[in-house]
Amino acid sequence: MNRMLAAVLHDFNDLRLEEVPIPEPAGYDEVVVRIRSCGICQTDYKAIKGIRRNVIFPTITGHEPSGIVSAVGAGVTEFKEGDEVIIQPSGYCGYCTDCRQGRTHYCTKGFVAGGDGPEDVWDGAFAEYMKTRAQCLFHKPANISFDAAALTEPLSGAWKGMIQYSQMQVGDSVVVIGVGGIGLLCMMVARAAGAGHLIAVDPSSYARRNATNLGATDVIDPSTEDVKKRIYELIPHGPDVVIEAAGPIEAVRMMVSLLRRGTKWNVFGITTHEKFDLDGGLTHFLEARMDASFGTTPMAMTKAIRLMETDLVDIEKIISHRFSLSDIHKAMEVMGSPERNKIIIHP
Repeated sequence: MNRMLAAVLHDFNDLRLEEVPIPEPAGYDEVVVRIRSCGICQTDYKAIKGIRRNVIFPTITGHEPSGIVSAVGAGVTEFKEGDEVIIQPSGYCGYCTDCRQGRTHYCTKGFVAGGDGPEDVWDGAFAEYMKTRAQCLFHKPANISFDAAALTEPLSGAWKGMIQYSQMQVGDSVVVIGVGGIGLLCMMVARAAGAGHLIAVDPSSYARRNATNLGATDVIDPSTEDVKKRIYELIPHGPDVVIEAAGPIEAVRMMVSLLRRGTKWNVFGITTHEKFDLDGGLTHFLEARMDASFGTTPMAMTKAIRLMETDLVDIEKIISHRFSLSDIHKAMEVMGSPERNKIIIHP
């Protein structure tokens, strides 16, 4: 009666569907959520396949969830059983210097459910139920589906990188390098924020078609075209904002090559420790401003929810596949395919 189905990762490439105990809200401010939808992030896939090595076994991954509150613990006043909620994967202490300044994703005393970053990792949402803290919950608006709600966290990251950090303005010429899931979200945020030119760069014809369908004014294939030459033909004044959402170091180098005076550039996609060169004098005189973005915050989550609630971003357009939890191994096979975007698991 008190057990649930979960995808438990015992080692790299050893993901098992098992019956495990349903978590209970034993601590102060804890809640248990019946998971309805959970997106698969690339970091989940990397952990399962052994590409990301900072994993302590056994663990349950999955950190893009939405669901219904099934139990609440002591001190929980803002949520009750039956509430439909969106879950921020990262928790925070609320008292350290970074938390007090709104940088909750820097909190060294925090935790993450189903993801990586902090040392304190709780079980995630590739399961029928998940425990978290009430501070991580947001009420789901009625007009947002559970599938769309599950993608609030990646959308919030796109908003944070594009709008809060790189400060994109209405009419800006924007280049997005890499238009997989996160690149498409950056592009959709840029479109909603009033980008003028919106150029997508990706070697995949599948990705370029998606970018065109979602509002790119132009697409460029870096495997057959001179990217810099083509961009400066399209926008002779050069890009106002460049977002690297691809991952490979070559994408970062491409971004650097596109800079003109005053360009804002955001190192978003790369997470590996690789190096690229900058000309000191040129960097000085360009006054190009570099930002980066990882994780999310309560403010970014709130902004992402507003984007969906007001139909400024139709996030379901980037969902390409849906699988039941019992078919999670098939879902992971599709994750390795070049022709997929966001994949949703239904526990």
